[in-house]
Amino acid sequence: MISDRMRRIHDFTRNMVSAIANVSLYAPDHRQVHRLCSKAHENLHDAMAGEKELFFLRIEDELIFNNTPLESSMSLGKFNQILASRGIGHIKFLCDVSPQEIRTLAVSLSGRIAFSDGVRSTEHIRLGKIDIPSSNDDDDLNEQEDRLRIALEDIPMYEVKAFADMHESIRKNEKISVNGISSIVDSLIGHFRQTAMPLLAIAPLRLLDEYTYTHSTNVCILNIAQAMSFGVRGSLLHEIGVAAMLHDIGKLFIPEEILAKPRKLTLEEMDIIKQHPLKGANHLLGMAGIPKLAVVCCFEHHLRFNLTGYPTVRSDWQQNLVSQMTAVSDYFDALRTRRVYRGSLDFDKVAGMMIDISGTELHPALTRNFLRLLARLQEQPDNHLTRSPIT
Repeated sequence: MISDRMRRIHDFTRNMVSAIANVSLYAPDHRQVHRLCSKAHENLHDAMAGEKELFFLRIEDELIFNNTPLESSMSLGKFNQILASRGIGHIKFLCDVSPQEIRTLAVSLSGRIAFSDGVRSTEHIRLGKIDIPSSNDDDDLNEQEDRLRIALEDIPMYEVKAFADMHESIRKNEKISVNGISSIVDSLIGHFRQTAMPLLAIAPLRLLDEYTYTHSTNVCILNIAQAMSFGVRGSLLHEIGVAAMLHDIGKLFIPEEILAKPRKLTLEEMDIIKQHPLKGANHLLGMAGIPKLAVVCCFEHHLRFNLTGYPTVRSDWQQNLVSQMTAVSDYFDALRTRRVYRGSLDFDKVAGMMIDISGTELHPALTRNFLRLLARLQEQPDNHLTRSPIT
């Protein structure tokens, strides 16, 4: 049964779609436009229910509201089509959004008034584009491209050194430095930006198959690919990459004989393994230069979509979408990579397993988008990602 909050969100999209249609039929200042925008604002305000922000994310033909997939309806489908036609991948509404800002959004989405810089954000409505700009479209990308980029073939060497340095710092109870991790993430993003289409951002993996990568770097690569497919760019894309690289840092606190054990773990050993998200998050918390997103992702990446994982959290816990993205990448790479206790599984087997647990252990829409990404990549010539394991 649909909740009152979700009903208000459906009402919001229905009134917004009607307002956009009325702008196109009549005029931006028509009284019907004002009435519908006021109703949409009221719906949004009621759905906000004291929260500071709400957001919508588009994943192909699906809309995600605050991490929850919305049940399909005619108005949601139309709203999604309108966003897609304007190149919008995500919308964030802040708590003080006004009826005037809602009307400005409706007008800009209608296309009735052409803005030179496209559909525009306002003070309390933040819009994210789904296209990936060239480096000269964004100052932060210019700065990123000017940095010294590590060659793809050299990244394994830098990666091993970065994690060795962090392990040594933890052993000495010193603060860790993520400068090496940041350089790796910047370099991966820079190489990925050379691809013609965001959807094929993981194509450089074809070049990396011959190297032995750690699990964290594989998850970083897959997370960056997912984020780029949603149009994420700039500092947020960098933070997502760093969070992925550090998601398993808590395992540096786990005895090596447990991590490398070739046989089934005992219950006591499994309890020790389950401590790594909390140990990692506690170590990262409050450290200078560590994105807060990395702390959250470290803590949440084993929670599961239905919160049946670990650590134990409240039943109303709201997981960060990047944590759920990381869980998808983590699950895929864990099964595709050879381990001391088993061989790797083939792509079709892993994909089937992921579909089976989507909606329970994995975020369903993110899982479908992830597998669509890999399916598109599989169509590319000389691809190795889906035909042979990452070693």
